[in-house]
Amino acid sequence: MIDLYTAATPNGFKVSIALEEMGLDYRVHALDLGAGEQKQPAFLAINPNGRIPAIIDRDNDDFAVFESGAILLYLAEKTGRFLPSDANKRSRVIQWLMFQMGGVGPMMGQANVFYRYFPEKIPAAIERYQHEGRRLFEVMNGQLAHHRYLAGDDYSIADMATWPWVRGYEWSSINIDGLDHLQRWLNELALRPACQKGIVTPPPVEMSDEERAEHIRNLVTR
Repeated sequence: MIDLYTAATPNGFKVSIALEEMGLDYRVHALDLGAGEQKQPAFLAINPNGRIPAIIDRDNDDFAVFESGAILLYLAEKTGRFLPSDANKRSRVIQWLMFQMGGVGPMMGQANVFYRYFPEKIPAAIERYQHEGRRLFEVMNGQLAHHRYLAGDDYSIADMATWPWVRGYEWSSINIDGLDHLQRWLNELALRPACQKGIVTPPPVEMSDEERAEHIRNLVTR
């Protein structure tokens, strides 16, 4: 049994999707980010960084893992699925996983902050992160022109990590016109039952106006 500590965000959805794809039994502990539950001592004992997601593997001496990319690698190695054993193919999956962790997630996250949440509209910042998001999408589109999935012809944890972010391109106001191969990939993954279940696990937490304001303050000052 895996205990999943998460919230309704792209980073959280990565792990929900992986658990569904891998057929692992898990319990969901949804944290209310607006109320600051991720900063409480009980959660900081699992993830000192105070960010979701995190897991505890009850079948492995209550071993805790934080950072979404590290969790995906851990689960793939635990199950022997979605991460090839061949050294070169394995490296390609990890490379594209790191592409998401170091590029797609941070750039789209900043695009969201400056376009949606930041109290002052700063056009240069908005343009900078939207432009970089589009550039990363173009890199993916080029890769997907020659491969069904990001790391090759086999679906992997790299796709699970990246899809929950890229599907939110409209929220970031990043244009995907002309990126036909990226759109094909987005649509194909949207048909996978595990992806469909993963993006509603957990459901969004309703916030009061005060909680939403505090959540936005956390986003723009972290």
